[in-house]
Amino acid sequence: MQLFEIRFKAMGTACELRLYAASADAAHRVCDAIVADIERLEAKYSRYRPNSELSILNNLAATGGSVIVDSETAQLLDYADTCYRESDGLFDITSGILRRAWDFKAGVLPSPQQVAALLDRTGWHKLTWQDHTLNFTLPGMELDLGGIVKEYAADRAATLCEQHNIHHALINLGGDIRVTGPHYDGTPWRIGISDPANPAHPLCTIELQSGALASSGDYQRCFTVDGVRYSHILNPRTGWPVRQLAAVSVVADYCVVAGSASTIGMLKDVDGPQWLQNLGLQHLWIDVAGNSGGSLLTS
Repeated sequence: MQLFEIRFKAMGTACELRLYAASADAAHRVCDAIVADIERLEAKYSRYRPNSELSILNNLAATGGSVIVDSETAQLLDYADTCYRESDGLFDITSGILRRAWDFKAGVLPSPQQVAALLDRTGWHKLTWQDHTLNFTLPGMELDLGGIVKEYAADRAATLCEQHNIHHALINLGGDIRVTGPHYDGTPWRIGISDPANPAHPLCTIELQSGALASSGDYQRCFTVDGVRYSHILNPRTGWPVRQLAAVSVVADYCVVAGSASTIGMLKDVDGPQWLQNLGLQHLWIDVAGNSGGSLLTS
């Protein structure tokens, strides 16, 4: 078996596939299948593509009405619904609309009135979801699956590896990582977790033989006004950025679980470290003052 490293771009980010295969042809076959599946998911769920299924849903949401979705979309919405309930409403796929008030490239603060107007159209509980049917009872809402789809794509990539008889692989989709098995010799993959204050420097290195690692943080998209740091991670209850944590990383069996847990940890703000500890998954948190903690630092 030979180690192959294949790099590509997908979902607007740099991606990497590292796997052991008997030949270059076998390695590229599974890579082609993975890239095709990611492109399918992006075409289906991108909020930037006017013909995507998500955009069609949002066109309906703008005016109100009901729609029956397919099984794959239903699974994603079921998971989003679970995350909403388990996070006490903090993980909310209707909160993407809040970006309309926030310009993180320009670093300009919105007015409280702008934020309040969008909050009126935010809240998963304001629509009904049951038996594959979405009912937008409040016109003007919007769905955003950006906090789920890339992680879901990483998990699907792992399944595709197994289907192609590839049992030793690491999939990295822009920092969302899924491992199907260790190196061919049985040694684990070593993965560095960046320090938000110095992204080029790993705060710690973890070893994975299987499972997933995902991180959520504001060190790449934030701005400061009058000494106050504003993160791109917005609390759907207030419409304003989280203030306590700078980054959270979580290890789980599936990337979609690691990703949602890291996001919820960020959204929990001052309660994030305790929530992560109670969750029972290996994790690491770093706050805006540079303090850090979590089981990954002590394991």
